[in-house]
Amino acid sequence: MGPTASGKTDLAIEISQHINARLISVDSALIYKQMDIGTAKPDTQTLLDHPHHLINICNPKDSYSAQNFVNDANKQIDLAFANNELPILVGGTSFYFNALEHGLSDLPESTTESREKFNQLLKEKGSEVLHQELEKIDPVVAKRIHPNDAQRITRALEVFNIGGKTLTELQGKKQGGLNCHIKKIILMPDRALLHQRIEARFHVMIDQGFINEVKALKENKNLHQDLPSIRCVGYRQAWQFLNGEIDEPEMIKRSIIATRQLCKRQSTWLRNETEGLRLEAANLEKCLDFINL
Repeated sequence: MGPTASGKTDLAIEISQHINARLISVDSALIYKQMDIGTAKPDTQTLLDHPHHLINICNPKDSYSAQNFVNDANKQIDLAFANNELPILVGGTSFYFNALEHGLSDLPESTTESREKFNQLLKEKGSEVLHQELEKIDPVVAKRIHPNDAQRITRALEVFNIGGKTLTELQGKKQGGLNCHIKKIILMPDRALLHQRIEARFHVMIDQGFINEVKALKENKNLHQDLPSIRCVGYRQAWQFLNGEIDEPEMIKRSIIATRQLCKRQSTWLRNETEGLRLEAANLEKCLDFINL
């Protein structure tokens, strides 16, 4: 586990070269095909040499929930054990990790109609106004969700709209969860170093053709700014740039700021993970000793 740009993938690959392992991605952006540069996806050769499961499993227009992830991850974990492999889960999506480890509440299924309804409301009102509406309905959940986190805000409102019960009411009754021993390796470099890496990495993405990647997505008539895929950090800002809403320097600035904000949210969550091996820098020897304890 670790925030964006912490070096999780490289460390997981290193560990897998010393243990018979199955690498399983825990990343809500890497699931999408055709979104390689802006998600910092491992390159084609790396994925051939070190296969990661649950990468490139969806089209950008597809809906993919935490429940979908839990189902898919459990299948991969079962396959790992069946093949005498150690499942190594690597990523930074806290909600996926939490859902897999602790289970999910029995929430009403999202429907095409309800998704369209709340996407339209999002277009008309914006995430901050919808967040204010959520505060009136479910202040406990609203406090946990950032006013810019449109996906989680609309989902919380949708749950209430479909079933008449708030997320707070429903989340007290969780089902599932992993029934096996878990060892957590938490990679947490210094924040200043992470910020430097985030900025440098985004400039590399630009050089690698990130804008052309988003242009290709924009040509797909099934895709729009309100989809979870296009709301991924960097993609939303590049989309705005290609729409002529902002210029390139502003797009770069906003993308780096959004990625740093993501990093801050991930780091806050990871500080609450009190058990496990916590490292400021990758250390293969310490990781292998910890796993073999």
